[in-house]
Amino acid sequence: MAQSERVTAAVLIIGDEILSGRTQDTNLNFIAKYLGTFGIDLGEARVVGDVKAEIIAALDALRARYDYVITTGGIGPTHDDITADCVAEAFGVPLYEHPEIISMMVARWQGELNPARRRMARVPQGASLVRNPIQGPPGFQIGNVFVLAGVPAVMRGMMEDVGPRMRPGAVVISRSVRVDGAGESAMAAPLEAVARAHPNLSLGSYPFFGPDGFGSNLVVRGRDEAEVVATIEELIGVLDGVGARSITREGYEPPQN
Repeated sequence: MAQSERVTAAVLIIGDEILSGRTQDTNLNFIAKYLGTFGIDLGEARVVGDVKAEIIAALDALRARYDYVITTGGIGPTHDDITADCVAEAFGVPLYEHPEIISMMVARWQGELNPARRRMARVPQGASLVRNPIQGPPGFQIGNVFVLAGVPAVMRGMMEDVGPRMRPGAVVISRSVRVDGAGESAMAAPLEAVARAHPNLSLGSYPFFGPDGFGSNLVVRGRDEAEVVATIEELIGVLDGVGARSITREGYEPPQN
């Protein structure tokens, strides 16, 4: 797949409870890894509170910039669960009670549907449902936006229906090298030179400190495995003079000449 055919996504995490610190988000890490198996790059993540104007503004910005947007949170039964309202307004369509969701609820609660429960049956006109294999009502998709629950177990179940709907990209290959005994400042110049020479790749430096010493894990990511591996070998060569105690390939063998 050509570099220009990169497939991208963004995540919009919705909820005052995340911003207040009362709830710790674990969904972003799962979504990023899950999308990676489909070759889809997570390009951005935002967190917004339960404020209608802010949710709509963030959603409009992200869905225009990325191939896909995944939202989490705000589709429950309470007054502050306003994600469906915001998505409908962003797309300029009305909300309606989806008959399939109503049927699910009637079966689950033996016909007792109070106003709070009925809130969870509302979806924007033109949306398709996202299957929820865990419990509760489904999510939905409209355009390039997938609206999912914030509860981690439910969100993960919904993602199993989301992934196959997305256009896959080329899976990103990642290789790394561990550099012990050299700080980032000593490696900065050679790292920058290698990065400039390979604009299609992503080069990252992740320092570590511990009782056994310090150093950095250098990670090269890209879609062309041969270029990724060659760039790791290039890095090892240019770092030979930075005074490192050791430079170790992580998880792969060097190419054979």
